[in-house]
Amino acid sequence: MDFYSLSIKRPNGDKIQMKDYKGMPVLIVNTATECALSPQFEGLENLHLSYKDDGLIVIGTPCNQFAAQEPVKNANMENVCLLSHGVSFTLTEKIKVNGPNTHPLYKFLKDNSGSIFGKRIKWNFTKFLIDKEGKTVKRYAPTTKPSKIASDIQSLITG
Repeated sequence: MDFYSLSIKRPNGDKIQMKDYKGMPVLIVNTATECALSPQFEGLENLHLSYKDDGLIVIGTPCNQFAAQEPVKNANMENVCLLSHGVSFTLTEKIKVNGPNTHPLYKFLKDNSGSIFGKRIKWNFTKFLIDKEGKTVKRYAPTTKPSKIASDIQSLITG
């Protein structure tokens, strides 16, 4: 399995194909609207706005596995994130990032990050940066502010 063979659904059920992002860096983040880390939505949106013209794709994957901090239903997800957090980057349907029903995208990310964090997602706002060739470049802790990722994104864009 490679990154470009994967897909995930938008909140409305439309499919997002990772193969559509060949040649572009991608930042994938498991999100939750009621998490104490939700102010990171603003930083993620800033990355999206700053680098979208250079090809960066930011994908938020809502997840309710951590202290039930994502109660929003798929039907309302995009509106809530836009109105409450100013989000215009891509959001997916709610998924599982751990356990037997882990979404295949997160199986791939965890298996291919080579991270010291292990094979489990520990909390909301864990971030994965994918390079232009579909390789996982880096996994970032939930507490890593999006602004701290900017230099890595710039390296992928210019490199």
